[in-house]
Amino acid sequence: MKAWQVHRFCEPNEMTLEDVPVPSPGDGEVLIRNHAAGLNFFDILLIQGKYQVRPPFPFSPGREGAGIVEAVGAGVSGISVGDRVMADVETGSYAEYSIADATQVWPIPDGMSFAEASGFLVVYQTSYLALLLRANLQPGEWLLVHAGASGVGMSAIQIGKAAGARIIATAGSQQKLAFCTAQGAEHVVNYRDEIWVDRIKEITGGSGADVIYDPVGGDVFDLSTKCIAPQGRLVVVGFAGGRIPTIAANRVLLKNMSVVGSYYGRYSKEHPGFFADTQRQLVEWYREGKVRPVASNTYPLEEAPLALADLAARRVAGKAALLIPA
Repeated sequence: MKAWQVHRFCEPNEMTLEDVPVPSPGDGEVLIRNHAAGLNFFDILLIQGKYQVRPPFPFSPGREGAGIVEAVGAGVSGISVGDRVMADVETGSYAEYSIADATQVWPIPDGMSFAEASGFLVVYQTSYLALLLRANLQPGEWLLVHAGASGVGMSAIQIGKAAGARIIATAGSQQKLAFCTAQGAEHVVNYRDEIWVDRIKEITGGSGADVIYDPVGGDVFDLSTKCIAPQGRLVVVGFAGGRIPTIAANRVLLKNMSVVGSYYGRYSKEHPGFFADTQRQLVEWYREGKVRPVASNTYPLEEAPLALADLAARRVAGKAALLIPA
């Protein structure tokens, strides 16, 4: 099978596309013939050796995949050869075949394409955890979603709206602001505008946002502390901006604000039932039309380095996917 391989930590354009043996599923595992692989920003960090997880070499990047079940290992029930599934594979979806733990494999709902399914698990699970469990977002509250046109931003807007919140989204271009509006944002603000903090205050009647969803870090985090409401929750989701910020404790005290960490990878391992419960709710919302992944950029498997370059340069709205023909 064809698979992208990383033999040392490097830039994405230094990966190699190689012929490697098709793996066999072990006990409790499923072999999937991939039709699409979802791209995430942390894939770039994983390849560079800058992510929290460092798999042994050689490895194939890619955490999300969607395709057809090819084989099942001993002890697997409820999953059959030929099923259309999406899977969290940890690593290895940038390949024609992937191995996944059976507990991380889910049927693809009717009407959802392989490309959409390959971008459904990680970002929607991430935003559900951050907003509904960690931040306790309530109906009617103001939710500010930074990087609203990113994969996680898209999912946060849709989930926030499904939960009854009022949504403000930030992005860096008119095209991306329009994308945020299409996902359900009530107001959109260009974060390149020097007075975006004032705009948030103006929109919220001076009080600020009750919950701020921040996958960016850096200056965005710093300025968010100036437009958060009293008793507000600032949710740290990631650091796509590059700089890991800090905050003075007196600012937390004076605003009665909370700074809340939300790391999906660790939480899902420490709470095994979380994934299943959340997936059932997300699929129900999908069937009701409340959430819908947008795979706006698709590439053939051979163009994975280009796809990651576009992702790094913020040329992607929503999710990007690699398409893998049968």
